[in-house]
Amino acid sequence: MNPPPDAGQEPEDVHPLSTKEGWACFVAEETMPPEVLSPAAIQRLSPDQRTAREREREDYHAQLVIVRTPTIQHVTTTGRKRILLNRRQQSARRGLIVSGPAGTGKTTAITQLGKNYELLGRRRGEVGHQALPVVYVTVPPAATPKMLAVELARFIGLPLPSRFSQVDITNRVCDLLCSRSCRLVLIDELHNLDIRTKTGAEASDQIKYLSERIPATFVLAGVDVEDTGLFTGRRGGQIASRYTEITTRPFPHKTAKDKEAWQSLVTTLEEALRLYAHRPQTLLKLSAYLHDRTGGMIGSLSHLVREAALDAIISGTEKITRTGLDEVELDRAVAQQTRRRPSTPATRKAS
Repeated sequence: MNPPPDAGQEPEDVHPLSTKEGWACFVAEETMPPEVLSPAAIQRLSPDQRTAREREREDYHAQLVIVRTPTIQHVTTTGRKRILLNRRQQSARRGLIVSGPAGTGKTTAITQLGKNYELLGRRRGEVGHQALPVVYVTVPPAATPKMLAVELARFIGLPLPSRFSQVDITNRVCDLLCSRSCRLVLIDELHNLDIRTKTGAEASDQIKYLSERIPATFVLAGVDVEDTGLFTGRRGGQIASRYTEITTRPFPHKTAKDKEAWQSLVTTLEEALRLYAHRPQTLLKLSAYLHDRTGGMIGSLSHLVREAALDAIISGTEKITRTGLDEVELDRAVAQQTRRRPSTPATRKAS
């Protein structure tokens, strides 16, 4: 039995993913499933050891696992090919846009692309000690060109004197990212940019300018990006000619193939659980209920299973049940969708 972590140990400071420190932690992180102890082994633990084990399992179930969904596979494969195609391009590099409803795995897909790319480069010895091969930032609400440049500077940790103008910040950012071998720029929350407004159009131009200055592949992601006007007008035509769009959707549940794919997803999550009294295939048998409850949204499914697992640990039941799942409150959008949709026969049977 592995020694448990110190029960009094506090977690390290958590840096946002949109900083180089947070991104480095994300890339280096390996989720190790905690050991499932027998009842006899649990009884032999001291109170401090038991507390430490419980905290370890709470931390694990709060994250659980990243399921390699078809969306993640598509984004990582297509993104990798874009990076290779752009390697020798001096201009007009091709990018990728990931768009779809909230909760369909866009952020997970692009960050997994970035993580996989950086890990591959490090294994091959292609990433120097001071290199920043991947940058991840989010678009602030009502973003201006200067705000976008500041977000990139914040990721790098670049000090910005108050007298710096937009041009000053942009030049410093571009020069530094070029010198640090940046090859992939991930820009999330693109729906915060509306190019039908003057400010949004200028921010869109800034992204295009950055993509010309920095020899990297740009991958953009946001909720229903087409609704921002990104592809309309002259500016939109330029973007559409350089970016491939990947659309994310909820998991369907109509055909036998649909149901098999959903059940595979549920099984992957269930097999990752480390609960002492959970009965195998409980969630698999509730797969129709889980789809009805989450609308096929992988983000909502992950939330539902993780919170139910935490409830099982905190309450001491150590198992996920239909009753426990019913008690988990999901996001408002999914809750409204569930209320509008009549339950299926399979769902009623599961209850």
